Amino acid sequence: MPAPRYPAPVDNPTPPAVDLAAYLQRIGWAGPYAPDRETLKRLASLHTAAIPFENLNPLLRMPVPLDLVSLQAKLVAARRGGYCFEHNTLFAGVLRDMGFAVTTLAARVLWGRPEDAITPRSHMLLRVDLPEGPFIADVGFGGLTLTGALELKADVPQPTPHERFRLVEHEGVWRMQALVRGEWSSLYRFDLELQHAIDYEVANWYVAANPASHFVHHLMAARALPGRRLALMDRDFAVHALHGDTERRTLQSPDEIAEVLEREFGIAMSDASILRERLELFFT
Repeated sequence: MPAPRYPAPVDNPTPPAVDLAAYLQRIGWAGPYAPDRETLKRLASLHTAAIPFENLNPLLRMPVPLDLVSLQAKLVAARRGGYCFEHNTLFAGVLRDMGFAVTTLAARVLWGRPEDAITPRSHMLLRVDLPEGPFIADVGFGGLTLTGALELKADVPQPTPHERFRLVEHEGVWRMQALVRGEWSSLYRFDLELQHAIDYEVANWYVAANPASHFVHHLMAARALPGRRLALMDRDFAVHALHGDTERRTLQSPDEIAEVLEREFGIAMSDASILRERLELFFT
């Protein structure tokens, strides 16, 4: 019986190589790695703990490039964060360099919306094919980002380092759900159609520059640390304990917001004065 064949990386099969050593140092990886399930899950956990979700570039009316060179410079070298297109494009590049077979996908966000809401394909996620079968990875969904990887199987609750997640499927359309406060809540819906780089360029402009996008009007940051999640929305800072209460406080000044971004989320700003000037809008 011939050995099974698995899909080769698709959509730009020869992208510029990432600086894998610098990335692994950034997320705190130690030891060997292989294109297998254990490595995939551990990478997702370390990535989401080390590299925060944040939208400072759209908020400051700065561009959001999606090429790997720019992403490496921002998320790795400059110790910044980003949102889904940035995180998952970089993560896909890392996985491909490690020998994983990756297919880039897109989703319609449902979090906080009705189940039948028609929303744009404004979120990026990844399918990763392993010898055991296909998995879903997504290191860029903000406050409920996936800190592991899920087998692409319907109606099977799966543990992660944080909440339990599951995938549900109907007529080829999948929903990503998380168990939040004892109830399954949908984060987004997606199909398995390959998305190309140009698809993300269009969606990225919509998110980062469209005047109707909340990414250009509100400050958002999130980080998934062991046993807890951190979340910031404008002035409201919250620490969600995995098996306990949520601590909340309202930040009282631009300086305090900048301090929380740096201390709690690990975001380094090269010119904090620009950020503080923009944050003044939350106090007028």
